[in-house]
Amino acid sequence: PLVLVVGALSAVLYHWRVLPAVVALLARGLGRLFGLSGACNLSVAANVFVGMVEAPLLIRHWLAGLPRAELFVVMVAGLATISGNMLVIYAGLIAPVVPDAAGQLLAASLISAPAAILAALLMMPEGEAQRAPPAAEAAQPRLYDSTMDALVRGTADGLGLLLGIMASLIVFVALVALANAAVEPLTGLTLQQVAGWAFWPLAWAMGVPAEECATVARLLGVKVVVNEFVSYLELATTGGAGLSERSRLVLTYALCGFTNFSSVGIMVTGMTAMCPERRADIVALGLPSLVAATVACCMSGATVGLLTPP
Repeated sequence: PLVLVVGALSAVLYHWRVLPAVVALLARGLGRLFGLSGACNLSVAANVFVGMVEAPLLIRHWLAGLPRAELFVVMVAGLATISGNMLVIYAGLIAPVVPDAAGQLLAASLISAPAAILAALLMMPEGEAQRAPPAAEAAQPRLYDSTMDALVRGTADGLGLLLGIMASLIVFVALVALANAAVEPLTGLTLQQVAGWAFWPLAWAMGVPAEECATVARLLGVKVVVNEFVSYLELATTGGAGLSERSRLVLTYALCGFTNFSSVGIMVTGMTAMCPERRADIVALGLPSLVAATVACCMSGATVGLLTPP
């Protein structure tokens, strides 16, 4: 699993002082553009290629010192994008109904990364929080005795994260199924249907024609309650029935992100294991990060809707 490789690799690169140098470089460069620290910028950039646990794993030695607003940015960016391996899977699924599916999904992740920063800082402005200067960000203490020590301890940390991720995934999927089993016999509704109604105005705001909003909103609801894989699978199996080519493209961008309850559980579990001292902040920011990341994904959908003529 990728989390084991990233855990070991990040420990070795930290021991070799490569990661501190990259963090300091990003603090000087992108820091002027976004006003964020180098560690935060590195995590956001990495999210275009890796998942919401692997990206923070690259900066786990800096997580404890991040301002609360930047910690929120890291979490939102993790949920608003997809990893490279999932991109390949989803592109294969929707290739018959979305032209150049791989390119569209890559563009969606690239657009969603800055959109995540914007959505996060709008919900939680950083204000005048003091950040460490680039030199201080690079001046991290040595934590490992040797390269082999870094490799072994990094792998062990990654294994602990992997076990926590697996447990969280099982529990959150089971809780959603339990909630549906309790609600559906009484109301005839599922959580996915209720979420779909809530997404109708957002679908319309993204530029989807009113007669197609119900279908788009329903798939967005499935994405949040279950996951984006099920939404993409349904889009592929139905062939986008009832949706124009433009609406399918808007939906592809809006679905491109780990914005669901299971992913929030995985991310919170992983990040609290990396940085136990920030457990209270990470847990408190879990659900708000889902809201902000959903907004960021919808912003990506709205952007492609503006650029694509009806």
